[in-house]
Amino acid sequence: MRFIWTFIWSLFLSGVLSYILTSMGGTSFNLMHTLVLAVILSIAVFVLSEGVLKGDNKA
Repeated sequence: MRFIWTFIWSLFLSGVLSYILTSMGGTSFNLMHTLVLAVILSIAVFVLSEGVLKGDNKA
């Protein structure tokens, strides 16, 4: 379930970011670029959450 919510949030955030940047640049909004950005963002979050940011609780 956490993977689904991660992808939904990354899709939402990349859509907002893509819309703002294309609006500022004066170009047209492209949904395919938004989906690619969402997939890249999701993969980055999955890698960070599963490997890099896992804390070792050695006491």
